Amino acid sequence: MKSRYARVQAALTEARELLDRFMGDSQQLERLVYAADLMANALQHDKKIISCGNGGSMSDAMHFAEELSGRFRLDRPAYAALALSDPAFLSCVANDYGYEQVFARGVAAFGQRGDVLLAISTSGNSANVLRAAEAARAKNMKVVALTGNDGGALAALADVELRVPHQGFADRIQEIHIKIIHCLIEEIEHSMQNR
Repeated sequence: MKSRYARVQAALTEARELLDRFMGDSQQLERLVYAADLMANALQHDKKIISCGNGGSMSDAMHFAEELSGRFRLDRPAYAALALSDPAFLSCVANDYGYEQVFARGVAAFGQRGDVLLAISTSGNSANVLRAAEAARAKNMKVVALTGNDGGALAALADVELRVPHQGFADRIQEIHIKIIHCLIEEIEHSMQNR
C-alpha cells in the first residue's frame, strides 16, 4: 500500500510542479490574457470560436465550446463557440479526404474571417490540427494554440501559443491545458460582461 501511496503522491507532486512552472512564467500569463482578449474581441464583433484536438484534446475542445455556448460561472447570453467533434462529419471527411483533413474541412465549412481557432495538440505536431491551423490562416482567422513539449510545428502557425513546459507524457500537459481553458473562459466572460 505504501508504494501505491508514494506513486500517487509523486504524480500529484509532478502535476503541481508543472502548474507552478507555467504560473511562474509571466510571458505565458501575458499570452493567456492576450488569447482571451482575441477571443472576446471576436465574440464582441459577432464572430465565433472554433476548437479542435484529438483524443483527450478533443474532449478539452468540446469542454471549452460547451462552457462558452452553454454556461460556465455566470448567467449570461450564449457565446458562439463550436467544437469540431461531430462523429458523422469526422468519419465522412476521414473516409473521403483522409484523417489529416478532418478539422481543416470543418474550418473551411464554418470558419470566417475574424473568427478564432483554438487548436489543441500536446505535441504540437498532430497533422490534422496543423491542417486546421493552416486553413484558419487562409481564411484570415486568428489561431490560438495549446501545446506542450517544444510547441512543434503548430507554434509557428499560431498568433498566440500557450505552451506547457513538459517533455513527458501527454496527460500532464492535458492537466494544465484544462486549467488554461478554464482561465480563458473566465477571462472571456469577464470581458464580455464589462464591455
